[in-house]
Amino acid sequence: MGKKINFIILSALVILCVFAASNYQELSSEIDSGDTAWMIVASAFVLLMTPGLSFFYGGMVSKKNIISTMLQSFIALGVISILWVVVGFSLAFGESIGGIIGNPFTYFAFKNVGSEPNPNFSSTIPFLLFALFQLKFAIITPALITGSFAGRVRFRSYIFFMVLFSVFIYSPLAHMTWHPDGLFRNWGILDFAGGTVVHMSAGFAALAGAMFLGKRKDITHNPTNVPYVILGTGLLWFGWFGFNSGSALGANADAVIAFANTNIASATAMITWVFYERMLGRKMSAVGACIGAVVGLVAITPAAGFVNIGQSMFIGFIASIISNLAIHLKNKTEIDDTLDVFPSHGVGGIIGMLLTAVFASEVGLIYGKTTTFFYHLLGLLIVSVFCFGGSYLLYMFVDKILTMRVREDQEERGLDLSQHGEKLE
Repeated sequence: MGKKINFIILSALVILCVFAASNYQELSSEIDSGDTAWMIVASAFVLLMTPGLSFFYGGMVSKKNIISTMLQSFIALGVISILWVVVGFSLAFGESIGGIIGNPFTYFAFKNVGSEPNPNFSSTIPFLLFALFQLKFAIITPALITGSFAGRVRFRSYIFFMVLFSVFIYSPLAHMTWHPDGLFRNWGILDFAGGTVVHMSAGFAALAGAMFLGKRKDITHNPTNVPYVILGTGLLWFGWFGFNSGSALGANADAVIAFANTNIASATAMITWVFYERMLGRKMSAVGACIGAVVGLVAITPAAGFVNIGQSMFIGFIASIISNLAIHLKNKTEIDDTLDVFPSHGVGGIIGMLLTAVFASEVGLIYGKTTTFFYHLLGLLIVSVFCFGGSYLLYMFVDKILTMRVREDQEERGLDLSQHGEKLE
């Protein structure tokens, strides 16, 4: 009966969108073809990050959980795309309700989201393109969370959680940070491409998930497929140029600055990670190099368009060392964050957020300004409590309806077989 209800709900949503969505007009003369072309490419870049993440995570888990772990990222492409069209975009960018969240009816089912530019968000590209670019951010955020509870979560329960997280955590945070009337934006909190909205939210939700689901029965494992990890890192790095440079919303100087900063911060963090590991007497591993690169990408994200290349190198350097320390400290606790999502994305996002307020051109601490830094501290406190506490409550709610954790025998067999009836030969 439940399966039929799920199918009926999906069918109803699709039919609703058919009748509710706007007809697309001819392209306006106000549209800049160069900006539009770049943003189409940037959107495709960011979409590629989610399959890249699936390889990055999949290569790190045990053989019996590779398919499940990869699918947990990949399925977000479908689930969040539908949710975003129906109500997610409106909650994030609709008419502001108290600077906290958007009116769900402003752009419900993509109503009034067409080919004309919306000057409140970007005056040179179709509003539909802006909505689709933002969709890619909404897709990868819940996918990032999955690394924390890999190997022990029920698939349909995770999908339910993903929907709730996107509605109640991601959309309000995106609204507060990026909407012209958003609370954080009006405070002057800077987040160029999602350090707060994407990485901190995913990091704290991951921490809450690891704590709620508890430890795996067997926590000893080595990465099953290191080439997958390297491939995933390469795809993430490639896609991150769209993630950060695309957040300039045009083919302009800010996009170039963000592109340069993205590359140098990641490169610096990767090299710092492997040499720091060697200094501590550990091997210079491929997995370590990949984690370091991703940490650098995370940390530079909020600052990408606000700092210079030298400052981006410093951000990558500091983030690499602190995240490395955070991972080793986490390993001494009872928290089983399977793939170190919080020490990488959560801590990396925190460092990036704070250092943005230190280095941001004209308003950072190094320019003698304190207002931005203090608001970033306040924002950090609010985001931490909101994302961790809110996500924990969502885990509890989902668990009451659909048990979150697989049975012990299912965990032992592996999620590939128990959840999907498939296995890697």
